[in-house]
Amino acid sequence: MKICFGFLLSCFITAAFAQPTKYAVSGKVTETNGVVVPYANVLAFSLPDSTLKDGAATNDLGEFSLDLIPGKYYLKVRFLSFEEKLISDVVVKDSPLIIPTIVLIPTEAMLDAVEITTDKPQMELKLDKRVFNVQQDMSNAGLNGAEILDNIPSISVDAEGNVSLRGSQNVRILINGKPSTLTGMSNTDVLRQIDGSMIESVEVITNPSARYDAEGEVGIINIILKKEMKTGFNGSVNARVGYPLGYGAGFNLNYRTKKVNYFIGYGYGVQRSPGEGYNYQIFDSPDTAYTYEQFSEHDRGGVSHNISGGMDLTLTPRTSLTLSTNLRYSKGDNWSSIEYNDYDSVGTLTQIVNRDETEADIGNSQEFNLNFRKTFEKPDRLLTFDAKRSYSLDNEVSDLFEISSDAFDPNIFQMTTNNESEYSWLFQTDYVHPFGKEGKFETGAKASLRKLHSDYLLEDSLDGTWITNPIFNNYLIYTENIYAAYVMAGNKTKKFSYQGGLRAEFSDVTTNLVETSEVNQRQYLKLFPSFHFSYELKNNSFIQLSYSRRISRPRHWWLTPFYTFRDSRNFESGNPNINPEYTGSYEFGHLKYWKKGSILSSFYYRRTVDAMDRIVLTDSTGITWRIPVNLGNTNAFGLEFSGSYELKKWWNINGSFNFYRAISEGEYAGKTYNNDAYAWTSKITSKFTISRKFSMQTSFNYESPTRTNQGRAKAQYFWDGSASVDVFKGNGTLSFNARDILNSRKRRSIVESDYFYSESEFQWRSRQFTLSFVYRINQKKTRSDRSDFGDGDSGM
Repeated sequence: MKICFGFLLSCFITAAFAQPTKYAVSGKVTETNGVVVPYANVLAFSLPDSTLKDGAATNDLGEFSLDLIPGKYYLKVRFLSFEEKLISDVVVKDSPLIIPTIVLIPTEAMLDAVEITTDKPQMELKLDKRVFNVQQDMSNAGLNGAEILDNIPSISVDAEGNVSLRGSQNVRILINGKPSTLTGMSNTDVLRQIDGSMIESVEVITNPSARYDAEGEVGIINIILKKEMKTGFNGSVNARVGYPLGYGAGFNLNYRTKKVNYFIGYGYGVQRSPGEGYNYQIFDSPDTAYTYEQFSEHDRGGVSHNISGGMDLTLTPRTSLTLSTNLRYSKGDNWSSIEYNDYDSVGTLTQIVNRDETEADIGNSQEFNLNFRKTFEKPDRLLTFDAKRSYSLDNEVSDLFEISSDAFDPNIFQMTTNNESEYSWLFQTDYVHPFGKEGKFETGAKASLRKLHSDYLLEDSLDGTWITNPIFNNYLIYTENIYAAYVMAGNKTKKFSYQGGLRAEFSDVTTNLVETSEVNQRQYLKLFPSFHFSYELKNNSFIQLSYSRRISRPRHWWLTPFYTFRDSRNFESGNPNINPEYTGSYEFGHLKYWKKGSILSSFYYRRTVDAMDRIVLTDSTGITWRIPVNLGNTNAFGLEFSGSYELKKWWNINGSFNFYRAISEGEYAGKTYNNDAYAWTSKITSKFTISRKFSMQTSFNYESPTRTNQGRAKAQYFWDGSASVDVFKGNGTLSFNARDILNSRKRRSIVESDYFYSESEFQWRSRQFTLSFVYRINQKKTRSDRSDFGDGDSGM
């Protein structure tokens, strides 16, 4: 597979650089008064067939440069509020050509000084994904990555920070199209570390094509970070303060010249997340019969620094090189307190046990990226090569103290350490070759190499001496090497668009538990086909049909024998023998849009083999273990609606509704786990534009109760609100955000098994209020009054 990867790469690069000699065609664009016109589009068309051969935008000096082979051409120059200019009889010979100054004439609207406001749609629909421009949603001001995802249709983030897409947590999360070094951590911790001001958009890909990794049962969530593309110096600075304690500041700056673009971003944040929980458990086995109540409190948080920066180098008019880096440092101090009230079989209180934990957590990560990009004379022909090297480190040290009201029970002093480090390399190349009028052929190869070390140790204090607890002591070395290659092609015939592809992935995964000498190596080659179809109906509507095969590999924390000792009676642990699950995903959608709104309806079906899920096991003393296992097969199908409508010029609503049913049949350790669950979720947002400078927004979220394989999850709901006002002549925006106003966002569940009953309630973070400010430097605010689904991307 490595030889195949290198062969494909050499073939792509060899084919890419074979081209005729080209010569520069340059010039300048101005207004009638001599003022230069930056950002004007200059397009070159060949004669006599009028084929587009090259295009460019003027820089901040109004200058442009095209690369053309010898021949005859004509130029079109376009810019907002100016009449289109046609330059005929452009003849390129065997030398560079300078075009005389091109003068644009303003339109009548420009002469009348009509103000034009650019709108960027809050949601765009592509053939294989939905793009959410999160900066257009004022309720995202001052939030972190996890909180922003929770505002997006189809996505939900529960009280513990777990991300679900259409009701499933087996979703792949990418940053800028690649697995970031941060994603070596749990998705929960990763997303909370990302400052929301650094996020440009979020792509939701429910049925990914072959160009994407096959990882993720229900699809991919791709977070796009900001990198300004305007010429000259521009950017933004931001600050926020909130309750519970939270404050931060950051900036995103960009300086672009004709050949080089420099960009840098920084975010600093301090955040506290207080929360609480309650658990009621009954044990009624033949050997043990007792009940206890558990009351818990926690406060997690600390300080974080995020830095991103780099440069784009224009090597030739068609070749560019991007070098970038992302750095993160965090220091957390967390505490939790648990009180156990124990009762005997007749309900008499027998003892009270208090358990306290203080934790220090230090983490840092480094990521370095290289991107090579080459375009060609033929529009849409493209070759890219990406390389990434990343490293991350996370060290946790916890002190635990437990004391009982029973004088005969000794006090317990314990200490845990968990040191994790990860090294990874990624190499990827992609090539796009257009054919016909709108057809495209794509192919590529990728190698992803990861190695993770996780060292966990529990020590007990005995007469002032720390003694290693052999039950909770192990060292995990996790190695994951994945080699992939894909081909895909698509075209558009009148109103019908189609795309098909095939991806092959060879996985080499090894789990090594050093202390117990348990080594588990898995090697497998799998194929993952995908198909996408779209047809344009009358009256501005489309239908779409898609299929893809997916894989969900267990994350490393699901393979570790244990990863938390905070609660001495309820453990969460991994399973070194768990296998990946495979899913076939089908989706049929219909899109309809009007002048004032749009609606997207989708029916989907997923069949999952060897489905991974977590179950609760109990021992004879009443201690519970929550572990991941391969239960069996799951058939899930659902119906989803999302859309928006402009009720008034000042009032816009958008929302989503998702109903699904999941039927699972499974078995573990001789016990049957069958389940037939119905559930629905809904989100509705209402935005009020009071004036050009002031607007308000409110949203409500609801998740219905549903059955689980061992009990029930109760309903959950929460209400958010926000308001923003533009200041400093529109260069600044002041926003106020209130999340979970009713303080009702809590996970409530019931678990039942043989001789065991548990009812719990947990709140990760209480209601919060945030005041944030952003100031734009040489930028104009983009705003959107409604969602949109695009006009040209619904097809190929």
